[in-house]
Amino acid sequence: MFDCIIVGAGPAGGTAAYHLAKRGRSVLVLEKESLPRYKPCGGGVSPAVAQWFDFDFSPAISLKVNTIRYTWKMGDPVEAELKTPEPIWMVHRNVFDHFLIQQAQKQGAELRDGTEVTGIQFNSDRWQVNTNHGPVEGRYLIAADGAKGPMAKWLGFKERKRRMGGALEAEAPAEVTNGHTAHFEFGMVKNGYIWNFPKADGYSIGIGTFRGGEPQNLREIVTEYSTLFNVNFKTTKQYGHPLCLWDGNQKLHTQNALLAGEAACVVDPMTAEGIRPSMFSGLKASEAIDRALAGDTNALANYTELISEQWGSDMLWAQRLAGVFYRIPGVGYKLGVKRPAATQRFGQILCGELRYSDVAGSAIKKLSGSFIPGRGN
Repeated sequence: MFDCIIVGAGPAGGTAAYHLAKRGRSVLVLEKESLPRYKPCGGGVSPAVAQWFDFDFSPAISLKVNTIRYTWKMGDPVEAELKTPEPIWMVHRNVFDHFLIQQAQKQGAELRDGTEVTGIQFNSDRWQVNTNHGPVEGRYLIAADGAKGPMAKWLGFKERKRRMGGALEAEAPAEVTNGHTAHFEFGMVKNGYIWNFPKADGYSIGIGTFRGGEPQNLREIVTEYSTLFNVNFKTTKQYGHPLCLWDGNQKLHTQNALLAGEAACVVDPMTAEGIRPSMFSGLKASEAIDRALAGDTNALANYTELISEQWGSDMLWAQRLAGVFYRIPGVGYKLGVKRPAATQRFGQILCGELRYSDVAGSAIKKLSGSFIPGRGN
């Protein structure tokens, strides 16, 4: 029997596995796909995650970006250099996720990939996790199986507070002319944006909507945008996937089990950043499970409280800012994005040097005060 079974080998699961194994706990990671596996994701990672580990992530980084370029309807560009201590990492998720799990394995964690969980049941003081290769048992369970995974529902979290967004993206092999620049387009899609993140061997181009609203032909929009980079989006393999955005504090623990990563709906509702918050939740989940194994009966409840205080409180500001910005994106672009300070603030938030609560109030006031009905839509 394992001290902890982790379902899902993404950033949350890999982080939790590493830290639990490093503390000497017996850990089993179950992953339905065979690693390394493709994962649709822009692959932008905040360098702030490095502070939570004692190894070098360089082998898992495709390249680093120190410049951001924005456009409005493919024109009106503005470019700004990040002045953060470390540039933003660009990664391929198949490489990054597998690298993280490999570090966990070096600490003693066991990985069983190609293993799909088919059901769970709690027996007295342990979880039995049924898989396509037979049952396994663990004292504690971390559900890190993403936005589409069944674990949260099986654990009884039927009515979760979450806002669903969606993304469509593709990785296009190409000769990258400027590998130090990430591109964001705000005017072509409602309630979201388009991105183009460079990698050493091509581009990761995608489009996301984060606040619902009327249907849009995302494929047609992003295909037009891709022509800016001599990429034919139609001829690349495309992946659509849901986004589980934070929509308020919620219970993330139950009997000997925790939710982490997108299963815990930790994705930033303003930017749809998901890797850093997932790794943060995996880190805190590992600490909670370790304390529970040591006899702390309040450890799992404290995890819910900690995520609410340290992540959720700031996501409330992100949600408020998103509500104003995406309602009047034209004004937001002119008064927010195009200001030189905006990119520096964005970089500082990504790097953990600033919180939304430090900047969102004044930004919302500025945007709301400039709103003229009918303008900027």
